[in-house]
Amino acid sequence: MKQLITLAVLCSSLFCFSQTNEIDSLTIQLAYQKQDSSKVDTSLYLIKSLYKSKNYKKALLYIDQTERLSKFLNHTKGIADVNYYKALIYSQKDDYYNAIDGYNKSRKYYRQLGDTLGIAKVNNSIGLIEIKRGNYRVGLENSLSAIQTFETKNLLDELSLAYNNLAEAYYNTHQVDKALEFNIKALNVRNQLNDSSGIKTSTKNIAALYSDRKEHRKAIEYYEKVLKLLNPTKDQAIRGEVLPRIGSEYLQFKDYNKAAEYLVEGLKFNRRTKNDDGILRTLNAIGELNMQQKKVKLAEIQLNEAYTIASRINNKPELLKNYRLRKELDSTNGKFQNAFFWQSKFYDLKTELDIAKQPKIPVNTEVIKNVVIDTPDDEEFNSIAKHEEDQKNQEEVKRLKAISYVLIAAFLIVSTILLLIYLKRKNTLKFNKELKDKNEQIQLQNEVFSEQTQSLEEINKVKDRLFSIVSHDLKDSISSIKAFIDLLKEDSISTEEFYNLIPELSENADNASSLLYNLLNWSKSQMQNLNPKAELFNIQEVFQNKMALVEQKVEQKRIVLIDESNRDFVYADKSMIEIVVQNLITNAVKFTRVGDVITVSNNDHNGKTLICIEDTGVGISRENVDKLFQSGTFTTRGTNNEKGTGLGLSICKELVELNDGRIWVESTPNVGTKFYVELPKNKPTE
Repeated sequence: MKQLITLAVLCSSLFCFSQTNEIDSLTIQLAYQKQDSSKVDTSLYLIKSLYKSKNYKKALLYIDQTERLSKFLNHTKGIADVNYYKALIYSQKDDYYNAIDGYNKSRKYYRQLGDTLGIAKVNNSIGLIEIKRGNYRVGLENSLSAIQTFETKNLLDELSLAYNNLAEAYYNTHQVDKALEFNIKALNVRNQLNDSSGIKTSTKNIAALYSDRKEHRKAIEYYEKVLKLLNPTKDQAIRGEVLPRIGSEYLQFKDYNKAAEYLVEGLKFNRRTKNDDGILRTLNAIGELNMQQKKVKLAEIQLNEAYTIASRINNKPELLKNYRLRKELDSTNGKFQNAFFWQSKFYDLKTELDIAKQPKIPVNTEVIKNVVIDTPDDEEFNSIAKHEEDQKNQEEVKRLKAISYVLIAAFLIVSTILLLIYLKRKNTLKFNKELKDKNEQIQLQNEVFSEQTQSLEEINKVKDRLFSIVSHDLKDSISSIKAFIDLLKEDSISTEEFYNLIPELSENADNASSLLYNLLNWSKSQMQNLNPKAELFNIQEVFQNKMALVEQKVEQKRIVLIDESNRDFVYADKSMIEIVVQNLITNAVKFTRVGDVITVSNNDHNGKTLICIEDTGVGISRENVDKLFQSGTFTTRGTNNEKGTGLGLSICKELVELNDGRIWVESTPNVGTKFYVELPKNKPTE
């Protein structure tokens, strides 16, 4: 170990020595050069070395001298570069106004030179400053424009930094999808650069973002990638953070064995390395694990220790989690007064953290404008430049006058020709318009006839399909129930056989009930006098009632059912919307696997209520998505071979549209499905 430390110190000393040696060499070379462009170039190399070594004071002295020489020589590239380095130094000192001033000056000269790379570097630097100040929109615009140039020129170092900063900016503005996209891009670039530290950071960020999106399988996948990348001696802090996070992800699936495996390993590791943050995160997660396994006493001990550590190190996110768990623990133990106390502290801290998470908006959110500052040393250069500029302006005015005379003559000739053409074609256009209007009327009539014919054909198809369902599925279910009752009447089965057949009988009864329920709703919707009786009602109560109906099925399939609904009112026919919600939740349960997650939520969207039933189940192919809301009876079997009638979503569409709403679906195979229903909040105005 001592040898490694010695070697590291030696390498560092050699690096510093080589850097100092380079600066001394450039300084001597600069002293003996003539006042020409080569001296500007050498000075720029020296400024770059001083900037890298963080000797900003000395760098600014050389920048001032080089800028004066570049202006005297009319060396545009030199003026652009010294202003760029000056801005970089001011940015390091958090002097944003002088930094922006330098960037704007350098960008002006880069534009004169047509230097797209120089412009891109300036735009990216301005973007980072504006992001730091809280001007996320302006910052993102500048950085995104720079990234296009970096990508074209394949500048990997610049791309890595730009992607990472953009990802952070998007995360701070709560745009998780965009933050994930740019973290993945940053990871790809860092893989090409073999940047091991950057690869670990990007991979860990991607895992955390997948966790935020509740894509727990993907989060586990990337956290485990991080573990494989870690150095056993150098990355202990990261290991201490990642182990409990993986355990927490497995806990979301109720996979207690895997969760316990990672959490116990994480607790031992963090106690050995004395990592308080890691110990706190692990204790909270283990406490939650033991609560779910009904080990209440053990959970209480762990949560008490976690509370002590969180209060001591002031880790507010984990303290918030601890408040929630202690509230649930005291509620389970019947200590409702204590539970109310923890609930109050939870909401106070949550409000504080929510405010802190808001984008940091500065007092002055305007983009910093360029401020031109003239110095006495530049007076002679400015006078010469102004004289040259006046001469160029006079020549440009003469040239523009000549062009304007030619354009005026051309305009008069073209105007005369256009007027003649207009007069000639006016009557023709009028006749064509009348003919077009008549053709459109005939076409509309044909379309109406075609739609009526197609509607009749579809109704006949649905009728045929209904007879098929009634004659097959309903007959099978009722025949099975009758056969079971006949066996009971004849005493032909034993008690043990009786209990073995009960689940099958229950399933047949459920199938028959579901079939009759959907057939009844469909037949009612096909009767043209079905009118909704709209009223104001709380949509959250509908969610809670319908979720209670599937509790047994959820437990059987070991599905995680999350209620993120809010108290909100909808103006619609309550019984119709209950049918829609029940169908969507039942479908979500039907097409999810063990360990999958179903989330029920509602939000305000453009003055209306947007309902979302989301699952992480098997998903729907693009081909089948197009068939879902058609008037036919398309159906598939569920993950436990559950049957369906194929009428549910067709009924849902008709009932939602009867209530002035709309319904649509977004789905990806093997990822999950989201059904959206948008409904009015108030009675529509006449």
